[in-house]
Amino acid sequence: MTKPDIPRKAVYRLSLYHRGLQRLSANRVSTVSSAALAKAAGVKPTQLRKDLAYLGHFGTRGLGYNVDALSQKLTDVLGTARLQPVVLAGVGNLGAALLGYGGGFAKEGFEIVAAFDLESGRKHVGEEQFAVLPISQGPDFIRQNGIKMAIIAVPGPAAQEVANAFVAAGVQAILNFAQCVLQVPENVVVNTVDLAIELENLSYFIR
Repeated sequence: MTKPDIPRKAVYRLSLYHRGLQRLSANRVSTVSSAALAKAAGVKPTQLRKDLAYLGHFGTRGLGYNVDALSQKLTDVLGTARLQPVVLAGVGNLGAALLGYGGGFAKEGFEIVAAFDLESGRKHVGEEQFAVLPISQGPDFIRQNGIKMAIIAVPGPAAQEVANAFVAAGVQAILNFAQCVLQVPENVVVNTVDLAIELENLSYFIR
């Protein structure tokens, strides 16, 4: 399937619509209006209709959207029709928490297939054990398995070095939890999650 050219912010909103549709499907709701789906995603109906226009013609005036059909279309466009393999760099407290959330990722179409850290061995997360490989083996694993996505949860000073090695091995998308701005080639997408900045932003609104 040819991937439509969709702006990055719109792709993020498509994920929000997808989550809303999944909840509706779980509650056995078969159709949803643009107003109801937009409200669930926190956007205006006009914005939702504009975003969905990237996917082609969907919805029937007066009836709304078929929940399962639109959800399947979003699954195809977002690339989660099958489990997307992801590697994790850094298995400290945050990395271990991400490993423990593996089942949650799987429900959304992602699977952490390998974890890497300076301290390799077995990592206990709750009642489960995970094999943690030496970080030096990351690039070879990525090349051999055609991995395109990575999560980086190593300390800030090491994050750029890890990103460089992973990108050189073939990674094209990074979810970055390190407190630094990663410098990557233009063809590589980075989403940075800085919890301190998010809390600082919220602080402004409660002053």
